[in-house]
Amino acid sequence: MSSPSECRFSESHEWYTVDGDVVTVGISQFAANELTDITYVEMQPVGTAVQAGDSMGEVESVKTTSDVISAFAGEVIEVNDAVADDPSLLNSDPFGAGWLSKIKVSDASSLEELMDQATYDGKYPA
Repeated sequence: MSSPSECRFSESHEWYTVDGDVVTVGISQFAANELTDITYVEMQPVGTAVQAGDSMGEVESVKTTSDVISAFAGEVIEVNDAVADDPSLLNSDPFGAGWLSKIKVSDASSLEELMDQATYDGKYPA
């Protein structure tokens, strides 16, 4: 399964899409597959300031717990409560219903430093 072409990806397997000054964050299909059965998700609450490189939450599976890292500085403006209620959404639909948070950013230039879909899928096939 290939990743959506509008996404950009980090080495730590988060995906990002930009719509104006809002960045939506999730984990890739590759990450979901590696984690296997995801059992718990906790994200920073709305209003939390994050810096690029900060953990903005965690995803726990039967195998391990992984931080969700922000590639952008900004403020969390929305959290997907459906994923907290049903963490399996990250396994079944990581690019759709399984998004994690939205961040209002002042500068989205970090996006250019991330991998595009073809590069990511070539390096980390799902």
